[in-house]
Amino acid sequence: MLTTSPSLLITDDDLAFRETLQDVLEPLGVRTLLAADGEEALEIVHREEVHLVLLDMHMPRLTGLETLRLVKQFKAILPCILLSAELDEWIVEQARLARAFSVLCKPVTRRQITGVVAQALQRTYNWHVRIRTGRSER
Repeated sequence: MLTTSPSLLITDDDLAFRETLQDVLEPLGVRTLLAADGEEALEIVHREEVHLVLLDMHMPRLTGLETLRLVKQFKAILPCILLSAELDEWIVEQARLARAFSVLCKPVTRRQITGVVAQALQRTYNWHVRIRTGRSER
């Protein structure tokens, strides 16, 4: 069980998308780190405590899939979620073989991304995050 807030690394070459995910995920009580590409993501995973990685499939230098494979070589337990606007069966199968926690098709909804993030943190670390649906909570 984690004793501090989990850290999520959001990796996407689209700054606006990174910042949107950050705005969606931080209210869950998580700390977010941002990377513009796979190489920057690897540097962050090496030097920071990261509990979950979100990876865009199509980025310069290293794809999300290549980055996922490299992350798993030194942090096998780290859950990684691959996102792609051009999802096909090959990407899904390669992500499964690389032990991705999940694969999501862009655009993702707030409910999809918060749900899979919460599920990954719960299954991997027994960390429970409270998902806000926008409705009043009772």
